[in-house]
Amino acid sequence: MISIGGSIGTGLFLGSGASIHEAGPGGALLAYGIIGIMVYLLMTSLGEMSTYMPVTGSFSTYATKFVDPSFGFAIGWIYWFSWATTLAVETSAASIIMKYWLPHVPSFIWSALFLIFIFTINFLSVKQYGEAEYWFSMIKVVAIIAFIILGFLMIFGIMTGGGDAVGVKNFTAGDAPFHGGFLALLGIFMVAGFSFQGTEVVGIVAGESKEPEKNVPKAIKQVFWRILLFYMLAILIIGLIVPFTDKSLMSSDIEQVAMSPFTLVFQRAGIAFAASVMNAVILTSVFSAGNSGLYAATRMLYVMAKDRQAPAFMAKLNRNGVPMNALIFTTAFGLLAFLSSFFGEGKVFMWLLNISGLTGFIAWAGIALSHYRFRKAYLYQGNDLNDLVYKAKWFPLGPILATVLCVFIILGQNYQAFTGDKIDWQGVMVTYIGIPIFLLLWFGYKLAKKTKWIPLKDVELK
Repeated sequence: MISIGGSIGTGLFLGSGASIHEAGPGGALLAYGIIGIMVYLLMTSLGEMSTYMPVTGSFSTYATKFVDPSFGFAIGWIYWFSWATTLAVETSAASIIMKYWLPHVPSFIWSALFLIFIFTINFLSVKQYGEAEYWFSMIKVVAIIAFIILGFLMIFGIMTGGGDAVGVKNFTAGDAPFHGGFLALLGIFMVAGFSFQGTEVVGIVAGESKEPEKNVPKAIKQVFWRILLFYMLAILIIGLIVPFTDKSLMSSDIEQVAMSPFTLVFQRAGIAFAASVMNAVILTSVFSAGNSGLYAATRMLYVMAKDRQAPAFMAKLNRNGVPMNALIFTTAFGLLAFLSSFFGEGKVFMWLLNISGLTGFIAWAGIALSHYRFRKAYLYQGNDLNDLVYKAKWFPLGPILATVLCVFIILGQNYQAFTGDKIDWQGVMVTYIGIPIFLLLWFGYKLAKKTKWIPLKDVELK
């Protein structure tokens, strides 16, 4: 449920409409399907490693042990930064959503309450975190299931909100189902990739879950099919009910929940309070993302401190097994990033946001590379594949394909900056600033610590 909930959020509830508008319903379905397959390959890679070696904050440990300590250092810190910045983004989003109902209450009050709430959940124990995340995820899943059922009732004319049966005419209206060609599809790859980010949290919680060798593979198999089912069916229904040319689909702004494709469909079914319901569901998504972000970032900082890649005091646990210093530091960084949105017309905040945007894909590429090296070293050292608790399919094609797709998406983030009359260097800098920061962390640590790419025979498998 944690992994399902982590990847179902504003990307689906708000961003899916803009994706359909840009590439048509067929283009959106194709893009989300391809990214869904890539995520599945990444999750099977993560599943093989996390069942063999279940550790909290797994990515940096695997990259450190199987690739190069400097690579693990860079992956760990940039992934921590991504989630810590996400905490600031969700803090801003929570205050915007609450203004829908209570517009006269100052934003900073809602932001403060939101931050205190998720800090308290993470402070209590991992059990409380898991319980809260389970219910946050359940609300989102129930909302999507209700949406899918209602959508099919409208399509087949059983529930039409006073109109005719929708049928399939909107799916092929104009130049649908595919619109805008390859470049439009490329743009949707980016959006779809961001929408699926969060699924990798299942690898981070492996070290704190009961019987990870049994439960993690089960979670990974179910997560892929459920997410693909939810995303694909939801996009199909939106594409069938709302014409892709409808200007309402263009909005993916959290301030315009009334324009969410989910709200539009509920309203067309005759549900008057649809916007309030979806606003509540989106608020739950924001809580879930903030909660997951604080957990993931804290655990990443904790494991890096244990591996001597972060200050040692970050590894200190309280009596509930929570790394308190890492939790306080991450929360403080999230608060500082949030406060930066008030200075210099929000430019600092936007830079932080753009840096964090790329890091999810960098972490995914790191998972794929780590798994490739793990499997190679496992066989090189004379081990039997049949002894693995969970074996990833389609090796080596899986991690290679996932890495290529991640690099393709990273480089294509802002292809528009290169297609004009002259290159938009400011746009390039703002979009791709995360890449030089990652390389600086990687090679800076390598030079400082004199680390080397680990030969297969020396990879530490225990």
